[in-house]
Amino acid sequence: MNVVIFGAPGSGKGTQSEKLIEKYGLHHISTGEVLRDHIARKTPIGQIAKTYINQGQLIPDSLMIRILEEILDNEPKAKSGVILDGFPRTVPQADALKRFFERRGQELHHVIGLEVPEEELVDRMIKRGQATGRADDNPETIKNRLKVYHESTTPLRDYYIKEGKYRAIKGSGSVDEIFNDIAKALEAAE
Repeated sequence: MNVVIFGAPGSGKGTQSEKLIEKYGLHHISTGEVLRDHIARKTPIGQIAKTYINQGQLIPDSLMIRILEEILDNEPKAKSGVILDGFPRTVPQADALKRFFERRGQELHHVIGLEVPEEELVDRMIKRGQATGRADDNPETIKNRLKVYHESTTPLRDYYIKEGKYRAIKGSGSVDEIFNDIAKALEAAE
């Protein structure tokens, strides 16, 4: 099973991904974690990514696609099913992902859309920034990240609704309540 977990920054994608991994045995690929690792190691990709992330901007599609294809091609665990967290973020990335799976005789099965009110997203990210020290969890960058999300990523919702893969999930409530709703949506779609 190949799954995308989709939602605005702070919607709980990482938290719910961990629960999906535990229940379904999927390999987790968080593009945010991959990019932060490249930044920490000061790789050429990391240096490019840092300039975009520090401004709350999305990484160019071509770079993100290249990074993801490298991971999917070289990670044996990814062949038995993945959960993608933070990718795709644009329609061109979604098209590239679809072609990638088609070339390998696979498909994307589900897109879990965590839908959370904006005020709650801002509050979550500010608290996360205070707890973790993430540089991109500050009020100015958060505002820009949400603006970019709504402009660039929201069209994906319509894209995946048309494909019949989008599963809207209310992303407010307890972690377990949200996860139970996700599991029900996945099982109902099978």
